[in-house]
Amino acid sequence: MLSKNLSRMLQNIDTKVSLLLEAGKFEGYSIKTLRDKLNVEWIYNSNAIEGNTLTLAQTKVVLEGITIGGKSLREHLEVINHKEAIEYIEQIVKDKEELSEWQIKNIHAIVLKGIDDKNAGVYRKENVFISGAKHIPPDYLLVPEQMHEFIEWYKTEGLELHPVIRAAKVHADFVKIHPFVDGNGRTARLLMNFELLKNGYPIAVIEKSERYKYYEALDMAHTTNDYEKFFKLIIRSIEKTLNYYIKILGVKKEV
Repeated sequence: MLSKNLSRMLQNIDTKVSLLLEAGKFEGYSIKTLRDKLNVEWIYNSNAIEGNTLTLAQTKVVLEGITIGGKSLREHLEVINHKEAIEYIEQIVKDKEELSEWQIKNIHAIVLKGIDDKNAGVYRKENVFISGAKHIPPDYLLVPEQMHEFIEWYKTEGLELHPVIRAAKVHADFVKIHPFVDGNGRTARLLMNFELLKNGYPIAVIEKSERYKYYEALDMAHTTNDYEKFFKLIIRSIEKTLNYYIKILGVKKEV
């Protein structure tokens, strides 16, 4: 059961989405420019959260095919791979494909391509710890079973949730399992945005400046089963994206 505050926040999000749909101006150069801008910000922030030192401007330059002196090959590949992963999820949204373990492995394989090919798209064979978190991911022997249960939940109970809540929970519960040796955070944010895009919502960009709040909210969800703080963080991120769209489209009606 969602709190009244969360329900109000979701209602506000849905009102803004409806307003944009009624405006019916999702095509054109301005919208393409906005989507490109948001994708660059998504790539930059998602990588920066994990320690990539490329700036937003440098990330954009790397996406244009230019190498940045003094930066590692890995940092360059993280940008290039993330762009490819976004293009991949956009295509499977277009093809109306469902989330599955196979698709999750495909997305993760793109994230780690050329960085750690041995572990790309392969469930971990060792135990891991999350730096700074109280939560300890399950033993690696339990990962296949828990991932199967995760997808079963997604196909059953998950369908009963509001799409935004489902997307946020997909992110949080995936990270809780931490099925891969590396790249779990980036993959989780890709999975969340896949779910949002599939259901007609804009992407949520978790900003580097919110890294502490983000990790804190995730750890709270994992250790106490209280997801509210994390849900609110995701909803605020979606609303920020919606406000970009409203501004660009010139929608005048207040919401």
